[in-house]
Amino acid sequence: MKIVREAMAGTLESSDVLVRVEPCDHCLEIVIESPVRRQFYEDIKKVVDKTLSGFSVTKGRICLNDRGALDCVIAARLETAILRGGEGQ
Repeated sequence: MKIVREAMAGTLESSDVLVRVEPCDHCLEIVIESPVRRQFYEDIKKVVDKTLSGFSVTKGRICLNDRGALDCVIAARLETAILRGGEGQ
């Protein structure tokens, strides 16, 4: 799937994550902001990588502003943002 427009999903409430996707034709850039980044960056990154791989997303800018979301919430928010901003190839 190709990211063709900016899209968002989620909130900045506690235990949630705000995900923004936007087009980028030359690379895949992932930005993760979180107050628990030191402890859980690798876990969050694994969920992001698995979700992006499941949708065959190879280019785009993916920004997550995490507020302590569980893995299933991160995956669901990212999936929603991808579907809102993506276009099947």
